Amino acid sequence: MDKAASSTSSSQSAMADMKYGEMLKRLKELHTKRNEARMQNHKEVVEEDKRNKLPTNWEARKRQAEWIMQDEAARNEAETKGEDYERKKLLNIDATEAQRIARKKKSKQNPDPGFSDYEQAAIRSYNRLVKNIKPNMETYEEAKEKLGPAFYGDPNTILHGLHEDKKEAIDKMVTNLEKQIAKREKYSRRRMHNDDADIDYINERNARFNQKLERFYGEYTRETKLNLERGTAI
Repeated sequence: MDKAASSTSSSQSAMADMKYGEMLKRLKELHTKRNEARMQNHKEVVEEDKRNKLPTNWEARKRQAEWIMQDEAARNEAETKGEDYERKKLLNIDATEAQRIARKKKSKQNPDPGFSDYEQAAIRSYNRLVKNIKPNMETYEEAKEKLGPAFYGDPNTILHGLHEDKKEAIDKMVTNLEKQIAKREKYSRRRMHNDDADIDYINERNARFNQKLERFYGEYTRETKLNLERGTAI
């Protein structure tokens, strides 16, 4: 009788130990999964915070840069094989898509409508200069590897000291500015000097600029000027 009771008690104790071991194992697995979920959640929060701090057009800029790199690589490969890259690229586009691209390019054409205001003139000049820029993809890749995440930048990135302008780029900018100045001087005809006019300029270029301001905005500021001269301005 005692032996049977002892055997039953030992069996129950063994089952209890087994259940306890299984519970500990499950508890450990739950702790592991919770820690993994916590780490994954923290990682996602950090990534989301990084994305929120990036410029609004960062994804578009990144896609454009990647497309330029792929296009340049395909062009180099075609040149190595002695193939016409433009013709090869057109072979992969159907007629409907080619017509759509042609219409899109035609709609983007911006014929010079003449001078409207200084803002539009500055925008046209900026777009013209940007179109003439030919990126150096080797330099682009080197800078991308060197700067790492700071290459695309975010609101907290300090760019001072990261980029160093090359002498060739500076010389190119100076040459371009000199061409712009020469072009402006070419289209600026000399006008008769009026000795009785007020001297409100420091050189001829500043005088021409003031005359343009007077021509476009003089009617809106004439009353204010008269009040200042009479001393009746409020």
